[in-house]
Amino acid sequence: MKIFDFFLKIRKLNPPLYYAGLVHAGLFLIFIPLYTLDDRLITGINAWIKPMKFALSITIYLWTFAWLLQYVQSVKKVKFISWGIIVCMVVEMVIITLQAARGVPSHFNITSVQNAILFSTMGTFIGINTLLVLYVFILFFTKAVTISDRITRVAWQAGLLLFFLGGISGGLMVTNLAHTVGAPDGGPGLPFVNWSTVAGDIRVAHFITLHGLQLVPLFIFSFRERVKFQLPFALMTFVLYSVLCIALHLLAFAGKPLFS
Repeated sequence: MKIFDFFLKIRKLNPPLYYAGLVHAGLFLIFIPLYTLDDRLITGINAWIKPMKFALSITIYLWTFAWLLQYVQSVKKVKFISWGIIVCMVVEMVIITLQAARGVPSHFNITSVQNAILFSTMGTFIGINTLLVLYVFILFFTKAVTISDRITRVAWQAGLLLFFLGGISGGLMVTNLAHTVGAPDGGPGLPFVNWSTVAGDIRVAHFITLHGLQLVPLFIFSFRERVKFQLPFALMTFVLYSVLCIALHLLAFAGKPLFS
């Protein structure tokens, strides 16, 4: 399917999620000149890198659900899930942008009452979003979701489960009020993503696990026609990707960087 056809399809399938994703894509473009004009640093990187990363990630997330929810037959359920996700992502993006504009960290920041309230508010809506994903995951095991192709159902079940499990490492970072293991946050890191190059960084495993929502189904859909036994192939893809996610978590907890 051509990329233009894909956008036309998701706009027709779920206009709210499509346009919410479009807004976040626009924000990503707006943050680029801010990045070049504003030289303030937050935990060692430009203040606008985090808003850029989250705007791009949220865009992909919203458009993924615009496609995925076509299989949920209840219009009421689709509207509830769609608007619930949109509200959660908007709250998160607003707080991240506000804190970047103020020149202070948005995550793990409890240095003042105001910062603590903003961080806890963001955490609450992230938790709500995780519950919505769990709800969709459960729906994909019921008759509320209609998919004639078993492999497609398995692929999305695997992706949704990985996204939900990715929230666990997010919770660990919140508990520790840090994402780096073995060094303070804000040290040397890889370009743009800023994953630590001197210590363990839970964000690596968190990112890869969350985006299993897109990568695992995409891999299965791309190569399924080239294999004879499609169901074992889909399950093996999920297992191997899960092993990768576990290995990245263990690497981070051991205080070792992905790349030195």
